[in-house]
Amino acid sequence: MKNLLHKRLFDLEHHQTTVKKELMAGLVGFFTIVYIIAVNSFILAEAGIPIEGAVLATILTSFAGCMVMGFWANAPILLVPGMGINALFTYTLVQSMELSWQEALAVVFVSGIAFTIISFTPLTKMMSNAIPQSLKDSITIGLGFFLMLIGLEKGGIVIRGANSIISLGDLSSPKVLATILTFLIAIILFLRNVKGNFLWSILIGTVIAALFGILPEAHSMSFSLSAYGDVFGGMSFDKWTSFPFWVAAFSITMVLVFENIGLVHGHTKFMGHPEKFERAFQANGISALLSGLLGSSPTVSTVESSAAIAAGGKTGLTSVTTGILFLTSILFIPYIKLMPDNAVAPILMLIGGLMVENLRSLDFSDLTEAFPSIFIIAMIPFTYSIADGIAIGFILYPILKLSIGKAKEVSAPLYIIAGLFLMNFIFHFIH
Repeated sequence: MKNLLHKRLFDLEHHQTTVKKELMAGLVGFFTIVYIIAVNSFILAEAGIPIEGAVLATILTSFAGCMVMGFWANAPILLVPGMGINALFTYTLVQSMELSWQEALAVVFVSGIAFTIISFTPLTKMMSNAIPQSLKDSITIGLGFFLMLIGLEKGGIVIRGANSIISLGDLSSPKVLATILTFLIAIILFLRNVKGNFLWSILIGTVIAALFGILPEAHSMSFSLSAYGDVFGGMSFDKWTSFPFWVAAFSITMVLVFENIGLVHGHTKFMGHPEKFERAFQANGISALLSGLLGSSPTVSTVESSAAIAAGGKTGLTSVTTGILFLTSILFIPYIKLMPDNAVAPILMLIGGLMVENLRSLDFSDLTEAFPSIFIIAMIPFTYSIADGIAIGFILYPILKLSIGKAKEVSAPLYIIAGLFLMNFIFHFIH
């Protein structure tokens, strides 16, 4: 078995690593990303997916993603449901565009097919070159602000205002106090680089909720697989001929492609094997396709992969180890239902804040670049729609370039993308 790992499957000797190092890196990676089970499940549940089904879907999707990455790309990159893209699934596709969660899963499946086709063809390079870096960065920043808003709202720190769109919540409320206290602990643990800080934050937040008497009621500690029966393969293609369905699929595909191009490039460079980019990116596409089938929002090459790589992970054995640990976490599903909002909200706020750091890469000296980016950043949280925020920025970009005689700076694919987004707005206006 050891010889099989060394020579055939993961080529450990060539990568100058050992089974022990890879297993430990996989363990570190798991504890840095295991929080996604609770956080992603709660976001999926707000789309209407039964919470037990959402938890199992998150676990199985993470397991499948890590296994695909490990065996196909032989890279220590962790594929789990992405933060930001899960918000797009729930708050845009379901709550804003009024698709059912079953129809939203069908959108994920279709976008996964598109992503896979792109990843196995020269379209990857073409699309990456077609979209200006300023627009790519602004999507990530806009997603960050959106996650922060969702976290603030979930924790009760901001609420719908009587005389304004939003206002400050009741700071004397036990829920708000528990959220603020948990957030302070979470950010201190993060800044001090405590291993598994997000997981510790969720656990401490749950204890705080118990002390404040705001734990969710435990109706039952049992777990039944029947809740997952309707989620697995629960895709509905009833609206596949409608324009909104394809706008949703297009939006998710755009976010997936551009987010993962950046993440995979970063990870493969960090591990010292940039030649692994192609297969790792392909693994992303296959995993995103499986996400729709398994009942979750799409996977991405998570930022936390850096922790596994820094811990010594060099091959796919690291991600396979993390995937197997995800599978064993099924045993703890009953306890996930006890996690309160104040334990999850600070993680959303903190991750959102980290995504906003891309602001420093924006060039404000050229307003034809800056203004479309600013509108994407502002409109994603303001409209509560990632798709609409992206659309407005992508439409504005060629308009501003055309207005000052710089039409040649806009690629042909971007004109097409902007035209499709504009057609969608016109379609909604007519109807």
